[in-house]
Amino acid sequence: MHVTYPVAIEPLPNEQGGGFLARVPDLAGCMSDGASPEEAVCNVQDAIGIWIEAARDMRHPIPLPSRQRVVAAA
Repeated sequence: MHVTYPVAIEPLPNEQGGGFLARVPDLAGCMSDGASPEEAVCNVQDAIGIWIEAARDMRHPIPLPSRQRVVAAA
């Protein structure tokens, strides 16, 4: 079963190396980054899988994706 979680994209300041941060609001602490918004979204897909696997291992509940629409920050 493939589940899609909303992802928020925001630019990272140059002081933090630049690029973009992708975070998954439905999964606390689940995030990744990349040089471009597309790369950040691709990378966060791996983070989602790891987050879910860790939650299962610890027998924690896995939230269903919200229906919220997350818009990239400017």
